Amino acid sequence: MRGLKPLTPAGARRRTEALLLAFVIVIAVLGHASAGLAMNDELPPNLAGFAVSMTLLSLVGHLGVRRFAAHADPLVFPLAMLLSGLGLVLLHRLDQGYIERYNSEANAPGQLVWTVVGVAACLLVLALLRDHRLLQRFIYITMAVALVLLIAPAFFGADTYGAKRWIKLFGFSLQPGEFVKIMIAVFFAGYLVVHRDSLALTGRRFMGVRLPPMRQLGPIVTVWIVSMLVLVFERDLGTSLIFFGVFVVMLYVATERTGWIVCGVLMAAVGAFVVGSTEPHVKARVAAWLNPLSYYWEVRPPGVTSDQSAQALFSFGTGGVSGTGLGLGHPELIAFAGRSDFILTTVGEELGLAGVMAVLILYALLVQRGLRMALGARDPFGKLLAVGLASALALQVFVVAGGVTGLIPLTGKALPFLAKGGSSLLANWVMIALLLRISDSAERQREADTREAAGGLQAGGLVVGGPPVAEASPYR
Repeated sequence: MRGLKPLTPAGARRRTEALLLAFVIVIAVLGHASAGLAMNDELPPNLAGFAVSMTLLSLVGHLGVRRFAAHADPLVFPLAMLLSGLGLVLLHRLDQGYIERYNSEANAPGQLVWTVVGVAACLLVLALLRDHRLLQRFIYITMAVALVLLIAPAFFGADTYGAKRWIKLFGFSLQPGEFVKIMIAVFFAGYLVVHRDSLALTGRRFMGVRLPPMRQLGPIVTVWIVSMLVLVFERDLGTSLIFFGVFVVMLYVATERTGWIVCGVLMAAVGAFVVGSTEPHVKARVAAWLNPLSYYWEVRPPGVTSDQSAQALFSFGTGGVSGTGLGLGHPELIAFAGRSDFILTTVGEELGLAGVMAVLILYALLVQRGLRMALGARDPFGKLLAVGLASALALQVFVVAGGVTGLIPLTGKALPFLAKGGSSLLANWVMIALLLRISDSAERQREADTREAAGGLQAGGLVVGGPPVAEASPYR
């Protein structure tokens, strides 16, 4: 059309983001309405408020990204909003079941408040952190704080389900492991940028695999010991796996040596076997994993004290391929499904295998965009940080989905964006902000290089797309 200027690359990305966010709002509102109609034969009374909340969150978030990270990836923020919206829909649906069966308090209003706080934190990070490379100056301070937060729950009592994940002070509670995964990604990215040559270029070959030398095994042994201490004293299998897994993945990406993967897998297997055979809480989790239906036996194996694993399998079996329909199942039979990893069983029961795969694909897309940012980043720190953040998200989804489906023992970690939890939601939105910042920096640099290259070609006498020039050109 005449008179309309073509969109800049940044403008095109933000327009795509706006269209995707409109789609997100429609999906969330229709899901909430569908659940209400299925359970009560009428629209939920808070449907208008829910629609306004989702619209305002999407609009404010979009305008903030447009203002502070205009060149960022257009899929990341809509994907996070879609997962958060689905989480609110599931929690609203579960609240009614919990209130009717257990007379418990509603969780969805608090989750909505934390979603607002999370989006605000995301925009605040984008506004204050204009260059992600500034984080590289504070990697040792970051790691010191991370270690304090990682160890702190050991001095507090265990939560209702046996693990020590929370810090409780003055009536407030904090789950530091959710923030530690970001801090360790920042530290490892800065550390590996400095030391990757010594980690990559030395070592001996054994059976075709170049193994790291003993002197360079110090960092991985230290991280392994810390992760085992977390597993022993805090009984937090999920945080331990994520902490160690992120380090091994980033080591491999930085050095491109399979020897680190081999060492990491062997050390993780040895540590898990020793702790799983001796620590009572972890041992009980392993026993329940090996015999998920044993809770219903007359003589149970030692350590099996709950029916969570069996209930999860019953939920998935009931859902089948297409599910019972949103609002037509009984996910409230798992009394804390919305507060933990078991919210995935709600998806499996009421949306079926198709719904579970759709949710996992959303997470896979978010991880894929993070890895794509790593490929596009021009600085080594940004590359490794994007890999670390994407790996942390992927590992957390794996340990949650693997535990609930019976692939690995239960870990109790919250499913990112979906499960109830202020600490988890806030930390994940900060992670989204860092990914957006890395993407914005990479795209700005790429566009600047493109303009510089185009300017160089024009200065040399070659104008792309224009008429031929009379003067001689070195490109002819």
